[in-house]
Formats: sequence, C-alpha cells, structure tokens
Amino acid sequence: MKIVNKKKFIRSMIILLVIVFIIPLIFAKVTFSYKQVEYISIYVDYGDTLWNIAETQQRTNEYYKDKDVRYIISDIKKVNNLSTSDIYVEQELKIPTV
Repeated sequence: MKIVNKKKFIRSMIILLVIVFIIPLIFAKVTFSYKQVEYISIYVDYGDTLWNIAETQQRTNEYYKDKDVRYIISDIKKVNNLSTSDIYVEQELKIPTV
C-alpha cells in the first residue's frame, strides 16, 4: 500500500484516533466512587462471642449485608488488631459501617 497524500493520511489517522479513544471517554458513565467507611464502637457483654457479634452485624449492618459470618469475624479481628478470637467483657470493638 502506497500513501499518495501524506497530509490527508495523517489527518485521517488523527480523526480515527479521536473517534476510537477520545469520544468513548467523553460519554463513559463510569464512576470510581466508593462508600465511605465509618466505625461504631460496641462493648463486649458477658456471654458474647465473635460469632454472635458477627451474626448480629450480618443482620443489622448494611456494610456486612450478604457476607459470610466467617468473613465478618475475620474482618472484625483485622480492624481491631486481634490475633485470636478471644474477647473480654467491656472490651471495645470497632465495627465498620456505611
């Protein structure tokens, strides 16, 4: 293929690049927003376990909606820097919420 008119070819290539790359960016409806995570504090009562705290959060906390209880326990441990599942009466736990 031989290019006869270089100016016309370059102009055509620029128009093609604009159509292929720039126009879709202008009309794209993609957002990169996320929900801001906040924390509430709860205090451990006598008889509480991480399992029943996680089950309660699963039912009542929008942040943990449709999440597995084991995931919630793991997340609570990570947020509160707990290396084990041992919790104590009157211990403060931070719980993520939306």
